[in-house]
Amino acid sequence: MWDLIPALDCSQLLSLCPSQCKPLLFPITTPDPWVDPPKRTMSDQAFVTLATNDSYAKGAMVLGQSLRNHHTTRKLVALIGPHVAEPCRDALRSIFDEVCVVDVMDSGDAAHLAMMKRPDLGVTFTKLHCWRLTQYSKCVFMDADTLVLSNIDELFEREELSAAPDPGWPDCFNSGVFVFRPSNETHEKLLTFCGENGSFDGGDQGVLNSFFNTWATADISKHLPFIYNLSSIAIYSYLPAFKQYGHGVKVVHFLGKVKPWNYSYDAQKGEVKGQSDPCQLHPDYLLMWWQLYAKAVVPLLQKAYGDTPFSSGFVDDKLHEDVTAQTASSPPPPPPPQVTSAERKQRWEEGQIDYLGADSFDNIERKLNSFLK
Repeated sequence: MWDLIPALDCSQLLSLCPSQCKPLLFPITTPDPWVDPPKRTMSDQAFVTLATNDSYAKGAMVLGQSLRNHHTTRKLVALIGPHVAEPCRDALRSIFDEVCVVDVMDSGDAAHLAMMKRPDLGVTFTKLHCWRLTQYSKCVFMDADTLVLSNIDELFEREELSAAPDPGWPDCFNSGVFVFRPSNETHEKLLTFCGENGSFDGGDQGVLNSFFNTWATADISKHLPFIYNLSSIAIYSYLPAFKQYGHGVKVVHFLGKVKPWNYSYDAQKGEVKGQSDPCQLHPDYLLMWWQLYAKAVVPLLQKAYGDTPFSSGFVDDKLHEDVTAQTASSPPPPPPPQVTSAERKQRWEEGQIDYLGADSFDNIERKLNSFLK
């Protein structure tokens, strides 16, 4: 019986099948393992920051580079004041897709009129200019004293006005990082509000919290987790929480009067040199800021300034050696006076914390571990 069955190959068998039964054949392509897939860029969404002088411009450069390093797919926009030097503007253009000069006093519009009424809110009016970036459908504003530690593009899934709680008063949001939708109408309303009501804290945070006054109660989805705006000085107020959740931090915010660029950096030793005031910033994050600044920003500034000298913030090695030699030949300084527990407690309550000495992160952690054992 088997001799009666013809031997057919695959093509002959397929020709006998009804057309609806024949399999669909697709060409198989093997991707080139050496070619990265193209990144999709959201051209109508942007991260926005503000620099009103050369110092904050350096902070903006570090922020922009940290966003680049973590492969953001959004555009980067820097708003700058008229006093930012041209070399700094050139360096910013190397990192940001768009650099916009905002001069409220020369604008001749409602912002100018509001500025005349409330000259104390000059920087605030400049920051509010971000609502005029109507070429973008949604933006995330970030202060120039923030540093991104991982990709945060998921923030664009949030709606206006989304922000993280302020550590000083959690029913207020901190305006260092917030999601917003550019709108000329909202911009006009904010200007009118500023002129009529001012700011309860003298800055943009007071204005924005008063304007978006339902943030605390209306929609919990607009409350960003604290990891998107971690205040570096708040770490010490609740150290066990930082030990528990700190590994997930995405954005560090260097709040306070002393900023990273107010310190200096010894590139040879890889050390940050502190000011005369106690360090208000977490040393690990401060070092991360300076390492990124040294690697990615300083070369841009050197190229932009050319032969013109500028302040890089680096320790002058020769000057440092001279000071060291002079110190070695002079008698050692007297030891610091001993501080009693009562005096230390009073200094803590007054905000005078010796972050680089007795109240350092390591000492506090060691003390907590002794209690938690």
